Amino acid sequence: MVETILSILKDTYPNARCSLDFSTPLQALMAVILSAQCRDERVNQVTPSLFAGYSDAAALSAARQEDLEDLLKSLGLYRSKARNLKRMGEVLVNQYGGQVPSELSKLLSLPGVGRKTALCVLQEVFDQVDGVVVDTHVARLARRLGWSSAQNVQAIERDLMAAIPKKDWAVINHLLIAHGREICVAGRPRCTDCPLRSLCPSAEQGEEKV
Repeated sequence: MVETILSILKDTYPNARCSLDFSTPLQALMAVILSAQCRDERVNQVTPSLFAGYSDAAALSAARQEDLEDLLKSLGLYRSKARNLKRMGEVLVNQYGGQVPSELSKLLSLPGVGRKTALCVLQEVFDQVDGVVVDTHVARLARRLGWSSAQNVQAIERDLMAAIPKKDWAVINHLLIAHGREICVAGRPRCTDCPLRSLCPSAEQGEEKV
């Protein structure tokens, strides 16, 4: 059934991909950090000015906290995100020659970088798939589709890695995010419009499923 669901999702969302805008590894890392608890569209409104003012790790490390906060103030958690960006720039300069590392353990050592962020950067920038990127959409749909009953993100990732063929790890998060935004929304999913209705164990509860 998993393969059938994947096939339907691929046909339904053939252009599913990361919706954050970036051109360099550093820009990708910054954008993914900023996307925490924030819509990608909002991040994309802020990043052009951020990228123009801080084009490399050295500039980011030398930034004034207040200036970063001014650029990010339309985003949630903007003060902590500004602090993490500056500290991240400092670590990149001092430990990695100003370059974004391509190893999971090194990415996880950076301020503001958790597993989801690190996996996303590895996948989108370095074409390296070390796991499944789990955000709120992916977690919600994994439970609704019966692929995981866990609440913990790391446990959900382990369940998805066991359920999904490894060749699809890189695309499953994009497919589930697209479906979660379009049909399987939080609160009242549009089950009557869902192409997965006949395969989804939650569909029988209809649009009352939360």
